[in-house]
Amino acid sequence: MKKNTVLRKVANSFVVIPLIFLFIITGCQNPAKDISLLPLFTDNMVLQQKQDIPIWGTAEPGGEVIIKFNGQEKEAIVGDDGNWKVTLSPVPAGGPFELVVSGDEIRTIKNVMVGEVWVCSGQSNMEMPVHEGWGKVDNYEEEVVNANYPNIRLFTVEKAMANNEHDNFKSDGWKGCSPETVPGFSAVAYFYGRHLHNNLDIPIGLIQTAWGGTIVEAWTSAASMKRIPEFVEKVKYIESDTTTNEEKLAAGKKNKEEWPDKIEKLLIDKGTQNHGYQKNGFNTGDWKTMKLPKLWEELEIYVDGVVWFSKEINVPKSWQGEDLTLSLGKINDYDITWFNGKRVGRGIDVIDSRNYKISSSLVKIGVNRIVVQVLDIGNVGGMYGPAKDMKLAFKGKSISLAGNWKYKIDPIEIKAKAMPKKMDENTGPNRPTVLYNAMIKPLLPYGIKGAIWYQGESNAGRAYQYRNLFSTMIKDWRNVWGQGDFPFIFVQLANFMKVEPQPREDAWAELREAQTMALELPNTGMAVTIDIGDALDIHPTNKQDVGKRLALNALAKVYEKDIPYSGPLYKSMKVEGNKIRLKFSNANAGLKIKGSKKIKGFAIAGKNKKFVWAKAKIEGDEVVVSNSKIKNPVAVRYAWAANPTCNLYNGADLPASPFRTDDWKGITFGKK
Repeated sequence: MKKNTVLRKVANSFVVIPLIFLFIITGCQNPAKDISLLPLFTDNMVLQQKQDIPIWGTAEPGGEVIIKFNGQEKEAIVGDDGNWKVTLSPVPAGGPFELVVSGDEIRTIKNVMVGEVWVCSGQSNMEMPVHEGWGKVDNYEEEVVNANYPNIRLFTVEKAMANNEHDNFKSDGWKGCSPETVPGFSAVAYFYGRHLHNNLDIPIGLIQTAWGGTIVEAWTSAASMKRIPEFVEKVKYIESDTTTNEEKLAAGKKNKEEWPDKIEKLLIDKGTQNHGYQKNGFNTGDWKTMKLPKLWEELEIYVDGVVWFSKEINVPKSWQGEDLTLSLGKINDYDITWFNGKRVGRGIDVIDSRNYKISSSLVKIGVNRIVVQVLDIGNVGGMYGPAKDMKLAFKGKSISLAGNWKYKIDPIEIKAKAMPKKMDENTGPNRPTVLYNAMIKPLLPYGIKGAIWYQGESNAGRAYQYRNLFSTMIKDWRNVWGQGDFPFIFVQLANFMKVEPQPREDAWAELREAQTMALELPNTGMAVTIDIGDALDIHPTNKQDVGKRLALNALAKVYEKDIPYSGPLYKSMKVEGNKIRLKFSNANAGLKIKGSKKIKGFAIAGKNKKFVWAKAKIEGDEVVVSNSKIKNPVAVRYAWAANPTCNLYNGADLPASPFRTDDWKGITFGKK
């Protein structure tokens, strides 16, 4: 007999019983007061199907919380620490349902679905939105308009960090997928979820918890990081640090505000402005010409340093006496700008459009000279689009500055760091454990099916160390969630940066190797993206295929669909005279070449460890590699570069993963 029925019978008897005795004979508790739920528990939420469903929160100690869901009713008593938890029995996919939470007040969570819940985490390529701010995927306008999937639910964990484990976090809750909600959500996660939904026809919940530019160890718990010797003291320091986030923000803000002066001082101290290029009347007759806007790597100009730009324009007499605005669009990375020999501004952020005020006293009727000193600190550099943003203007009138500019590469070598964000390496997100503490731990123990992951760029310089760090994080998440070896599917780094003419050592190749090694862990999968990156953009815009390739892994490995899910993976090698025969798994109807008549991307080496390009021939599910100059080959590498030229695929049109057959020490060996 339920206790509420007992209470009614007692009340109807009109027998006066002391309240405390009534509680004793019925076993009743006071309804819990001030019940608080995490942002995970809101309207439109998705609960994981076919496994126990934990619901938890806080309230005043000693009270009773009652949870009702899909015919189930369960109670919990709030502990002395103010925490309570109820575990509902497994429910198959379906909905919508209502989840009722009762204490001294009743709260009804509506439009709840039961389906598949996936955590979507990593750095900027996971964070990159469909169409908001800096993120614009291929065909974004069409993608946004067509994003009507009411049974795909989106949830975003706000960025946060903490020196110690937290139990709460900020979010605006679950949202149904629509043209209004999808633009700011992770593109990779959305396209992954969409592919699953279209193939499984069940509700999908996607939890985005990502932060651009972050390292893998930031997402790993202190308990696991302390098992790695080189991190023990760092983690202990972080745990003992009592500096508040406000104090950290203040320190980071101060550092960022001081950065422009530091960069300008560096350029002056190194002597880059001693040439006189910025002075009015300087002769640029021997300078080359570049059509702007453009990243100079598009012209195969690979400069990490200073490039000067100069342009002369004619100002009409009708503009006499007017203050003007000089707009240069976006510049990668830093700039200092002069107008008729007078310094008029500087910029330090690649996402900011440069707009500088030009006093009428500087403007001449007729020829005026603009000079821009651009400092690129790495990857790509230049003054880049759109062309309409490059202009000299006032009161609705403008002169376009797009087109030919004179340019000269400064001979002085400049090495500069990236602009500090609001935080630095001692206060920011790139510290062991701090993102786990604030953006993963509070999600526990929410029921999930698995996780997808896109990260690695920020660890490329320590690729050998990543072998341990990445597997440690995967095992760490599985341990703390307590759901066994749940599926963990990740993206191998895409092709990026310039194409190297000859085989060479490469940190990004070593990072991809470290990622591939994680496939040795049970229930893992990898999406190879070596063919859909962008040489000039670390954030390639084809996120549709990234999401699809992740989903192929899930559909095949998790949902047991009989479909190909991976490109060819290196299996073994055999030396045959002056040739090496390579065997592959995941050939799927045979190996093939794409986009050319010849296989590209293979290199071969003898005992001297010097690689040269090789000829390659497909024989069934094998590839035979050779070079006439290598009589006794011992090793082969494929697509071993940051941006390799490679074209080996399988019958399912999925690209082969980069690999090497040797285990020679690479350039990141020993770096920590």
